[in-house]
Amino acid sequence: MNVVCPACQAINRVPEERLGQNPKCGKCGVPLLDGKPLELTAANFGRFVAKSEMPVVADFWAPWCGPCKMMAPVFSQVAAEFRTRFRFVKVNTEVEQALAQQFAIRSIPTLAVFRNGAEVDRVAGVMDAGKLRNWLLRH
Repeated sequence: MNVVCPACQAINRVPEERLGQNPKCGKCGVPLLDGKPLELTAANFGRFVAKSEMPVVADFWAPWCGPCKMMAPVFSQVAAEFRTRFRFVKVNTEVEQALAQQFAIRSIPTLAVFRNGAEVDRVAGVMDAGKLRNWLLRH
C-alpha cells in the first residue's frame, strides 16, 4: 500500500500487514502513521490525497469556529484509533481559502473522505466520537 510521508511527501510502499508496526519513511525516517492529524495546505493537499492508497479524512475548519474547537479533540482521538485504516488531515479554511472554494465548503466543520484523490463522502457539523467512528466504518 502506498503511504505518503507526512514530512517529506515521499511515497512509501508498505505491506498492509506492516501498517500496525510503526513504519517509517524510507527517505527521511519520520514515522508514517503516528495517528496525529496532519495540517495540509494548497501546496501539498492534492498530492497527499491523490497518492495515498489509504482513504483520507479531511477536516475543513477555522480557528474562530466554536463547533470546530469542539470537534478537534474528537477528530484527534479517532485519528489515533483508526491510524492504520485512514489518513487524517486538517485544512484551515481561513488560511487555505482556495481549497475551501475548490471543495465548495459552505459550513464548518466539514469532514470529507477521499479515495484515490476523489471525494466520496462528506458530512458537515459536529459529531461525537461514536458517530464519527460509525461514519468512517461505512468507508
